[in-house]
Amino acid sequence: MSIPHIGPDARCEDVLAAIDCNGAVVIDRLASAEMMDRIGSELRPWVEKSPAGRDGFEGRRTRRTGGLIARSQTARELVMNPLVLGVAKQILSHATSFQMHVTQVITIGPEEPAQPIHRDQWAFDSYPFAKDYPVSFGTMWAMTDFTVENGATRIVVGSHKFDDQLRFTEADTEPAEMLKGSVLLYPGTTYHGAGANRSNGSRSGITIQYNVSWLRQEENQYLSVPVEIARTLPLELLRLIGYQRGAYSLGYVDDLRDPIEVVRPDLAKRDRVRPESPP
Repeated sequence: MSIPHIGPDARCEDVLAAIDCNGAVVIDRLASAEMMDRIGSELRPWVEKSPAGRDGFEGRRTRRTGGLIARSQTARELVMNPLVLGVAKQILSHATSFQMHVTQVITIGPEEPAQPIHRDQWAFDSYPFAKDYPVSFGTMWAMTDFTVENGATRIVVGSHKFDDQLRFTEADTEPAEMLKGSVLLYPGTTYHGAGANRSNGSRSGITIQYNVSWLRQEENQYLSVPVEIARTLPLELLRLIGYQRGAYSLGYVDDLRDPIEVVRPDLAKRDRVRPESPP
């Protein structure tokens, strides 16, 4: 089996069907190369200052640059892509709501070995969630072309339906080769890992992940996005980065106030969102 590719005009149901069958799908050129270059320009000063990873998992020749909501206005367009959000909403539909989990530029340098194969859901202390209950959903946007030689993300095709805590090698995977502006989508249950960079250049991609709102976010959005920037963001993006209730009673402020009332009181009157009572 190989990783399917579909066009940027695909319907949400087409994407979901491909993920259900294979555990991953590439949407070719969903963003323009010009948009990816603009994001790269906005983030370059931060990428250049990012340290290399601390171990073999993070990658000792890999830089990970977060805080994209605050640092790049254009990156917010990737976060809010309607097709991706539509897929995320369906993948995580068993929860009351979902939120931003992490935003990160991953820059893999030459001679970086392959990353260990893993599931993103292992971030939650490897808790054994039910097989049919994914709690996160990941995307990887290509800032440069992804090739076998430069470390394209590698997928164990169909592994979203496998048992947990399995071990795989690079030989068990397929590379998600894709052109700049394309995006790889997969649920947090899919086994995957960055490939080895055997080229002379760096491979750069933007991972944007979402998770169910009753779990902690990997990236602390409330500190990554300073409140003075949060107060300039549109309502839909504020909700997505965590200014909403995660279930009936999770995430309110002091006297049961909606977080929007605190950060954007001008929007609170027209957006009183209150989840339904629990069954």
